[in-house]
Amino acid sequence: MKTLVRSRLFALLFVALTTSAWVALWMWDAGPYARYLRHASWAELPLVGAICREVPGASLTLAGLLHSVAWLLMIAAMMLPTAFPLFDTFRRMTIARENRRTLMAFLIVGYATAWALFGLVAHGFDTALHGVADQSPTLLAHAWLIGAAIVALAGLYQFSSLKHRCLDKCRSPLMFITEHWRGRSARRESFLLGISHGAFCIGCCWALMLLMFAVGTGSVGWMLALGAIMAAEKNTRWGGSIGKPLGVTLIAWSAWIVVQHARIA
Repeated sequence: MKTLVRSRLFALLFVALTTSAWVALWMWDAGPYARYLRHASWAELPLVGAICREVPGASLTLAGLLHSVAWLLMIAAMMLPTAFPLFDTFRRMTIARENRRTLMAFLIVGYATAWALFGLVAHGFDTALHGVADQSPTLLAHAWLIGAAIVALAGLYQFSSLKHRCLDKCRSPLMFITEHWRGRSARRESFLLGISHGAFCIGCCWALMLLMFAVGTGSVGWMLALGAIMAAEKNTRWGGSIGKPLGVTLIAWSAWIVVQHARIA
């Protein structure tokens, strides 16, 4: 009975954390600072714009800080539900340990670290791509090609063997933990377990996450849709049947983008 109560409380805690992240993103997107989620010019924003213009280096510092906060909120909202089986299995395996809460914290921090590193790479790639486009009038006039290419890449990746190998790891949390955690150096192993699982999670989802950069990272609706798809792929019995139809849909969407712009031209 006590174990059942703990399981329900843990599940409720995760629901509360995920819901809080979604609410925070929705409030951010509905407020005056929504453009922080959409790569706006910092100088255009209220209050912060004045700081950016007056304080040397403030623009870069604020950009890094606020993009980091936004990214971690997105990861909490979108990826916590997909990783719940891992965290719940780890909780049950360490329930007899006095430091179980500390170990869970290290696991979560490790998982968040993996996604934070991916966020740095993704934002760096996005910034570089915008820089190249700004320097090329031709590419800037045909920026839709970049979006179509990202959508097509996400579609093709749905058929890759790497994605399915990563999905297999994510769908077997008990086996994953027994492979990567021995409990001897518990804190270090918990942290590394989180990083390892985060890496496989990224292997499953990186192409779908890039769609946010194609459609706009500030679109809460898109984030909700992508989060639901990734959670279904990883955590449901019928998740394996989603991949190919989704891949076909994304490739068809990419082709539609190309055809629509070709007709306009």
